Amino acid sequence: MFAKRLLAVLVPAILASTAAHAGIALIGKGTLSGTDLSGLTNTLEDGAAANILGGMGSAIAWAGGSTFLLTPDRGPNASTWNAAVDNTTSWIPRYQTIDLGLGGATFSTGSIATLTPTLSATTLLSSASALNYGSAPVLTGTSGQNYFTGRSDAFDAGLSTNSSNARFDPEGIRVTADGKSVYITDEYGPYIYRFDRATGERTGVITLPEKFAAPNLSALGDTEIAGNTVGRVANKGMEGLAITPDGKTLVGIMQSPLAQDGGTSGSTVRIVTVDLATGQVTHEYAYQLDNIGTAAKPKYPSISEIVAINDHEFLIDERDGKGLGDDSKAVVKRIYKIDLAGAQDVGSLTGESALAPKAVAKILFVDLVALLKANGYTDRTIPAKIEGLAFGPDVLVDGVLQHTLIVVNDNDFLDTTTVQGAPTANPNQFLVFGVSSDLIPAYDAQRIPEPATLALAALGLSGFMLRRKRN
Repeated sequence: MFAKRLLAVLVPAILASTAAHAGIALIGKGTLSGTDLSGLTNTLEDGAAANILGGMGSAIAWAGGSTFLLTPDRGPNASTWNAAVDNTTSWIPRYQTIDLGLGGATFSTGSIATLTPTLSATTLLSSASALNYGSAPVLTGTSGQNYFTGRSDAFDAGLSTNSSNARFDPEGIRVTADGKSVYITDEYGPYIYRFDRATGERTGVITLPEKFAAPNLSALGDTEIAGNTVGRVANKGMEGLAITPDGKTLVGIMQSPLAQDGGTSGSTVRIVTVDLATGQVTHEYAYQLDNIGTAAKPKYPSISEIVAINDHEFLIDERDGKGLGDDSKAVVKRIYKIDLAGAQDVGSLTGESALAPKAVAKILFVDLVALLKANGYTDRTIPAKIEGLAFGPDVLVDGVLQHTLIVVNDNDFLDTTTVQGAPTANPNQFLVFGVSSDLIPAYDAQRIPEPATLALAALGLSGFMLRRKRN
């Protein structure tokens, strides 16, 4: 039964792959490098600067106009300094506010506009209440801030969903309907936190059901995986986050199946919906990953993002870890469309065999590997970690109004990587796709007031400088 269902979903998608990017075109791209605006001047344990501007594509959120928020993940850990903490550092999680430069660009069919993104603010994430730092360095400010940290050892024993733990691995970000707060997902918990947009202080916690929690924690991901038969898999927690256009519902998706649902060998991940009026989880749905291996030896990609088309249709990013940054050939970077209207709730079910038959139907929306290769990329220059998706403002393409879909990469804080032995630039990349309205006829743009970006920038920077003066 499961095999028949899987074929029914995947075969049409594969047959449609050649046409799956009809109505979608790459219309603009840009990069951003340098340092951020945090004001931090210290050096992290691995020698990297605390204000390094990297990993920005873990998540992106539209904030109105040409303004977007981007969050790196838990910080630089590609360099070896301490294997006992998986080379994680005392990086303070943050989000960056940028102007993507869409307003000054001219878009036309058959050409790719060069965008000039500009950074306007860096917001460090903190808690007013005390946090559990475990054996990691304590990161506090003189004005009462308890900063979150990327260090994997910053926790107390107990369930991973203890919201007092300082370790934080941000992976999804969305702006509230009033523009004053942001919701950010975390892989270490998993959690969904609400932060004040201007100050970065945590103002709320959405608690997921206990089934998502790992009971036996470790600073080492492999040890944590081996020590748990239930809960999220280490470094594969809640990866994507969407908010419905009316701002009433959050929709989160796990990167990989829960341990009890098959873990990294499983094929079915959970989608969770949250009513923001109550803060309560309302539904769980199942999503079936592609088999990118063979029938005899199945292998599955990871989920990186989910973004709302309207209050019931969503785009989901499935990808492998291959391409630029991995010194390998990109194969799978696919965006699928799903519809949760009428989907079956799986909150009471456990295990892949129970979830898979209830999985929501999916339709291939765009094969990014095929589309990017058609625009001059090679399978080695396509970013390995395409992780962030966001709709942006509508733009004119040859005088015709189109929706924009922004795709960003996580470059693991490495500006340079190796491609077949040669040093190669590996920047934070911004890819802007024009999407014809007939492809998503029910699209409903998120309704967000655009705050004064410069005011946010001044607030974030001056706040840090005041703390520095008091030291």
